[in-house]
Amino acid sequence: MVITGRVPLLVLIGIVPVIALGRFGAGWAVGSLGVWLGLVVLLILLDLLVAPSPRQMRLERELPNAVRLGEPTEATLLVTNPGTRRIRGMVRDAWQPSAGAVPTRWALDLPGGERRAYRSTLVPVRRGERRAEQVTVRSLGPLGIAGRQVTLKEAGAFRVLPPFRSRRHLPSRLARLRELDGRTLLQVRGQGTEFDSIREYVRGDDVRSIDWRATARNVALPGAGQRLMIRTWRPERDRRVVVVVDSGRTAAARIDDEPRLDTAFESTLLLTALATRAGDRTDLLVWDRRVRARVHAAAPSDVLHRMVDAMAPVEPELLETDWAGLPAQVRALTSQRALVVLITSLEGAGTARAMLTMLPQLTSRHLVVIASVTDPAVVAMTTDRGDLDDTYLAAAAERTLLDTDRIAAAAQRLGAQVVTAPPAALPPALADRYLALKAAGRL
Repeated sequence: MVITGRVPLLVLIGIVPVIALGRFGAGWAVGSLGVWLGLVVLLILLDLLVAPSPRQMRLERELPNAVRLGEPTEATLLVTNPGTRRIRGMVRDAWQPSAGAVPTRWALDLPGGERRAYRSTLVPVRRGERRAEQVTVRSLGPLGIAGRQVTLKEAGAFRVLPPFRSRRHLPSRLARLRELDGRTLLQVRGQGTEFDSIREYVRGDDVRSIDWRATARNVALPGAGQRLMIRTWRPERDRRVVVVVDSGRTAAARIDDEPRLDTAFESTLLLTALATRAGDRTDLLVWDRRVRARVHAAAPSDVLHRMVDAMAPVEPELLETDWAGLPAQVRALTSQRALVVLITSLEGAGTARAMLTMLPQLTSRHLVVIASVTDPAVVAMTTDRGDLDDTYLAAAAERTLLDTDRIAAAAQRLGAQVVTAPPAALPPALADRYLALKAAGRL
């Protein structure tokens, strides 16, 4: 049972004559008020009895399967009245607040045997499964002062994927990759490179790349003249890249209004897109004390789709990461030498000690790069020393940055490379390090 705002209005209407009749005595006024309130209750009961039952309503949902974080989409709620009586009232769809549904309430005026579609615009603000479990239907009587209300089960859900905003950096990195891949005059020679083609020597080429046999064959051709031929090289293909994302408690920290974990996913997607175009194979492992997500042996055309689908429901776990168990997980993904990218936090010597202890097990077999987000707010604190409180904050910020530098230096001494940058700059910085390793012939 529900009552509407008309009931208080009816009660107030009855007070006016009670005040007017007050000159006849208090007993007369109280009796008149009692009669009026009884009449209002009677009207409520009559309106309630006449109101159609909303339990007969049939509900259906039309939802997208997936949408990227922050992108708008549309959800449709279909309401069918299988009865013969017209139902007037209200419908409320109970979406999670993080689904960003607008609107969620509609006026209901549905004749018998008809169906209406009620549409909401969804702009999700969090990754993962966004759900709506129930729909509340209110049916009012003809007077509109009371009615029946029921909450019906009609579950619906859609998946919110990582936004992959860093894809705007992909064209420029692909252009640099084409230079490394032998499509421009820039050629790479060194350990771990593959023969690409033979072409004519031009000024600026490395004379050590001259192929004297090809030159002799070219000179032997009639009318060819004397032209030097050189070998060109390209970075090796079909290398293995294993990205390990730390989903422990440090991944829950928000930097620039974005969780560390989301920044790690952005970096992973940009690196995967670049490595796939370079002909390398990328695996993903999201790890804290157990595997939260894993993508292994995916086809190049399907790897990004599988990754965003695996990342979508992952949330940080408020516990310490089990670094000792990580080498076994990497060995399960690949037995050959690979580029292992650890995306984690380097803040706090206590939390990083276990990671540094484990690191030699990876660097002895793989090329390891550690990527970490830096907080621009901490850097800004170091310059603000206006009063005593700001000075203490600046000292604490300096200590935090020094701890990060010490941890990074310790990781480099153990054979790992370190990339640190603010959230918006970390994905392209990690992609640049990948390209630098390609250019140096180390991958």
